[in-house]
Amino acid sequence: MPILETRGLTAHYRDFQALFGIDLRLDEGETLAIIGANGAGKTTLMRALAGILPSTPEMVHLAGRPVGALSADQIMPLGLAMVPEGRKLFPSLSVEENLLIGSYGRKIQGYWSLEAIYDLFPILAERRHSPGTALSGGQQQMVAIGRALMSNPKVLLCDEISLGLAPVVIRDIYAAVPKIQQSGASLIVVEQDIGQAMAAADRVCCMMEGRITLEGKPGDLRREDIHAAYFGAAA
Repeated sequence: MPILETRGLTAHYRDFQALFGIDLRLDEGETLAIIGANGAGKTTLMRALAGILPSTPEMVHLAGRPVGALSADQIMPLGLAMVPEGRKLFPSLSVEENLLIGSYGRKIQGYWSLEAIYDLFPILAERRHSPGTALSGGQQQMVAIGRALMSNPKVLLCDEISLGLAPVVIRDIYAAVPKIQQSGASLIVVEQDIGQAMAAADRVCCMMEGRITLEGKPGDLRREDIHAAYFGAAA
């Protein structure tokens, strides 16, 4: 049984349909990368999985349970957390207070604690009393990841975690992925950088215009197939 699965998932922004029948599965311990150009529907997919955009119960299953009709605050305690695009830290809170927000409402004990987050990202221990928004972009991204991990999720959704960051910072952030997997979490990573996605993921899905156009293991996908799925066959 997959840890997360969608069945004909659709999503709308009022009258505009953004997702068209997405069938997706994430296995336990797996890292799945979602790639695609701007406007392909990647962030919409993340928002639908997290309960920010509504769907019907059977469209999303978490650990075998239909959760498509649940809101974000109902899904999070069941074991799904999201690192949103743009980080969205609380500017009035310190680094440590931002991290602690992630454990609110999660009653079970798990691998992730403040000490474990500081071991994963040592710079955050040094800056724990600083305002979250006083950090560099890369450090803020670490806080956002740590905040999500503090809920000890079964599934971690990461939306554009490398966006706008320097290559050396991106390398440090992606170096944490194997450690996150070792904690028992499965990951979905939205990424525009095809090379980074192929290096970090066990499996890759490409989206275009709200649909999945290609899926497979990185080693099995040809460059020309990825290009066609990313931009369209006529590109």
